[in-house]
Amino acid sequence: MADEKLYDPKALADLKEAEAKWSGGPVKKTLERFPEQKKDYKLTSGVEIKRLYTPLDVADEDYLGDLGFPGEYPFTRGVQPTMYRGRFWTMRQYAGFGSAEETNARFKYLLEHGQTGLSVAFDLPTQIGYDSDHPLAEGEVGKVGVAIDSLEDLETLFAGIPLDKVSTSMTINAPAAILLAMYQAVGEKQGVPGKALNGTVQNDILKEYAARGTYIFPPKPSMRLVTDIFAYCAKEMPEWNTISISGYHIREAGATAVQEVAFTLANGIAYVQAAIGAGLDVDSFGPRLSFFFNSHLDFLEEVAKFRAARRLWARIMKERFKAKNPRSWMLRFHTQTAGVTLTAQQPDNNIVRVAWQALAAVLGGTQSLHTNSRDEALALPSEDSVRIALRTQQLIAHESGAADTIDPLGGSYYIEGLTDRIEQEAARYIEKIDGMGGAPAAIERGYVQAEIQDSAYRYQLEVESGDRVIVGVNKFQVEEKELAGLLRIDPEVAARQTERLARLKARRDGAAVTASLQALERTARGKDNLLPAIYECVKAYATLGEVSDVLRKVFGEYRGSTAL
Repeated sequence: MADEKLYDPKALADLKEAEAKWSGGPVKKTLERFPEQKKDYKLTSGVEIKRLYTPLDVADEDYLGDLGFPGEYPFTRGVQPTMYRGRFWTMRQYAGFGSAEETNARFKYLLEHGQTGLSVAFDLPTQIGYDSDHPLAEGEVGKVGVAIDSLEDLETLFAGIPLDKVSTSMTINAPAAILLAMYQAVGEKQGVPGKALNGTVQNDILKEYAARGTYIFPPKPSMRLVTDIFAYCAKEMPEWNTISISGYHIREAGATAVQEVAFTLANGIAYVQAAIGAGLDVDSFGPRLSFFFNSHLDFLEEVAKFRAARRLWARIMKERFKAKNPRSWMLRFHTQTAGVTLTAQQPDNNIVRVAWQALAAVLGGTQSLHTNSRDEALALPSEDSVRIALRTQQLIAHESGAADTIDPLGGSYYIEGLTDRIEQEAARYIEKIDGMGGAPAAIERGYVQAEIQDSAYRYQLEVESGDRVIVGVNKFQVEEKELAGLLRIDPEVAARQTERLARLKARRDGAAVTASLQALERTARGKDNLLPAIYECVKAYATLGEVSDVLRKVFGEYRGSTAL
């Protein structure tokens, strides 16, 4: 921090004296007549919310050192010099259900209504590396996302959608390398080279161990897959974001805003260290790292959270990892409104919740945004509901004025004070995790999981006691009618998907498939990058499950920590 401060020491001393008189005079008299509505005003992180914020709360702020200008270190005010005046955030709607054909139709519907990027939700069997005909896939095919068993399915998913014109985000982790290889192959079949493909693969396995659970392999080979993707994309897909380090699922599991920042950036540190340990230069992959955050209920806390995360990551990359490229210092992130805050009761209330969560993300400087639909606490979103969710983003962009100037809440005493506090508290968590040996070790010990569980428990107690009001749930209830028009998945999806898979296996070149899988096994037992071998497998129409099973054979399966 530099020595140049924004406020004169004498002016601050005068202000402190005046504030004391105000507190002991008008405030004291008012409180005697009208006590405040809550005994304690605190954020979910336990940080006390003061009654009033003044320059005293940002007295140590150095504008250039702590805030700076948009597009310049430390990026507190945004990663682009003109932010949304040059281009709005990418408007994505997370979509995927049933078959590739059905999801392709939903993608085209969203693009026709103004969506500017695709975001793919995969079903549970796909997320954990099983084909639709596997016994463990029974009852889950196409339920929470689209079923993808082979390159043929991905070709269908993106049929009629030019991959050189859209960016695609894929929420996939343990089998991320396989889906990435399939996407590259679809691009090639469309005549779009890997160097022209733009998008993101989540590829964040550490948060799966800590908060979500869709892991396959043990941590060490999983980290190898992560860093192999970094190295492969640096050469073959340089415009591709190689990881989306996800705080979203950490927050959905019950973490506070501070914990979301801390645990996400601690995972980011682990990935950077692993990549450097694998021989990569930090600036060869640093510019393609991206992040994924939750936008929760506390509007102003969320705005400050995004700003704090951006500044803290810039300092980590520049000071800790000595990155030289300014693009390596940037925390670029996608945001999704908080699914866990959606209620089955009075679902129309969710439209309002989503609107202010989306606005917080925009005011916090997001690069990409998904808005949840009002009916997602009851079912996958209907077309009407997903259109309202998309329109919410378009209304913010075109009618609210929030995008007309950069970081419009910057300079607010509360926002700046809260940004500082969130950064400080998150840094303390990271220091503690460093002392345990880093994020993988902290997860293996159960520390991260325990912290999240404790926070989730406290939050639930507040809801059940009524200390935290959830409108329509523990206050302001009404007698409700069943919501009409909910999306229901055709129960025949699994049968059709299994039949499709059987036809593919019957007509593909079995010898080519076998040879490619054997080559993959040899590569997995060695030290070479796995992506070229996986790419050859998927091009031969080896299935997701077949490729995953080869890696299971070599790497084994992770059964979860018993540290708790």
